[in-house]
Amino acid sequence: MQANFYRPFWQHVLHPGWRAGLFLVLFWSIPRFWLVLWANQTGSYQYVSLLFLSMWIAPFVLLSREGRKAIGIRRSRNYGWLFAGLIAGIVYCALMFGLSRQVYGLTESNWLFYISGTYSNLPAEMDANARLAFFLIFAGIGMTFSPIGEELFYRGLIHENFKFSFGQSTASLLDSLAFSVVHLAHFGLVYSAGSWKFLFAPALLWVAALFGLCLLFSWFRQRSGSILGAILAHAGFNVGMNYFIFYHIL
Repeated sequence: MQANFYRPFWQHVLHPGWRAGLFLVLFWSIPRFWLVLWANQTGSYQYVSLLFLSMWIAPFVLLSREGRKAIGIRRSRNYGWLFAGLIAGIVYCALMFGLSRQVYGLTESNWLFYISGTYSNLPAEMDANARLAFFLIFAGIGMTFSPIGEELFYRGLIHENFKFSFGQSTASLLDSLAFSVVHLAHFGLVYSAGSWKFLFAPALLWVAALFGLCLLFSWFRQRSGSILGAILAHAGFNVGMNYFIFYHIL
């Protein structure tokens, strides 16, 4: 499998293992971090969406058929775990929102409160129908671009590269670390009142919570036998995030 993981075109530059995993993490994560910070400042997120789309495409460009199967692009062995992953993602988001509200209230130190401020082109006042419409739009986007792109990339492509070198458990820890740290661009390093600042304690809790969330995604990938288990758990989390933003914050 190791020799056939990448397409022949890439095999002279990419070899399955931690070096390729680290290279790919940095290749995507550095521009992603900068683009998210820029988007938080300007309110323009189209380039972030394109980057998620590139994560979506990457396994199909880089990997052989055997490689794509290795990262979990296959039918699930147990469809019940797919539904369970979706529900688990929603529940985890509820726990994160409850924790952040209990500790920080509805302030910029609350991760969902800060993220809600990055939602652009929303009316100042929304009736029930408008709120539902915007929730469905944002939830629909949140269930597609980032869950599919990030899970194919982190729980798929990156995970398998680290797995070749370190085994399943360590690979899960490393892909979770890569995912959670890059999300400091979404919250932790915040843009407020025309300047940047780093919220150390809230950022630490945010990264720790996301690290645990990623391990949950990995678990559902393993239990379902498909990357779709991780994708649906991630989609559930994003649906929950948008629910709390539109119905408990905005």
